[in-house]
Amino acid sequence: MKTHSTTILSVRRGNSVVVAGDGQVTLGNTVVKGGARKVRKLGEGRAIGGFAGSAADGMALFERLDEKLREQRSPLRRAAVELAKEWRTDRALRRLEAMLVVADAEATFILSGTGDVIEPDDGVCSIGSGGSFALAAARALAVHTQMSAREITEVAMRIAADICIYTNTNLTIEELTA
Repeated sequence: MKTHSTTILSVRRGNSVVVAGDGQVTLGNTVVKGGARKVRKLGEGRAIGGFAGSAADGMALFERLDEKLREQRSPLRRAAVELAKEWRTDRALRRLEAMLVVADAEATFILSGTGDVIEPDDGVCSIGSGGSFALAAARALAVHTQMSAREITEVAMRIAADICIYTNTNLTIEELTA
């Protein structure tokens, strides 16, 4: 059986950045957990991130990134690039099946095991099974409303949950304000 889980969304607006994730984990056509926590603070609270994919792999990647952020208080940009290089070249890490969205006060990135370090042009990005639904909703709200980053994130995640069967409305939301 294939495990499906997660929608992770990040929205940057004004001096605020938000990362949110839903709590649903499914195995085949069964919901096995509704309150998983896939978003957390990193680097002594200087950054936030969310993962999609294998929980064990996502947590292992969070730990590696957290270490890199703590090393001489590295900026997120440098820590993200170092993690992506290590993830792509290390034999054990290459097998990890997860993606990350990470953000700090200055930048947001999508990280993957193929070495991708992608910074969105508009400050909005997403990953996971409902990622494209959340992304479309967040971009529309960002262009056509004056809502805050947190409000956009909450509404977009609820829209994704209404469409994607692998996404629920049990949200974990972390926010950084510069």
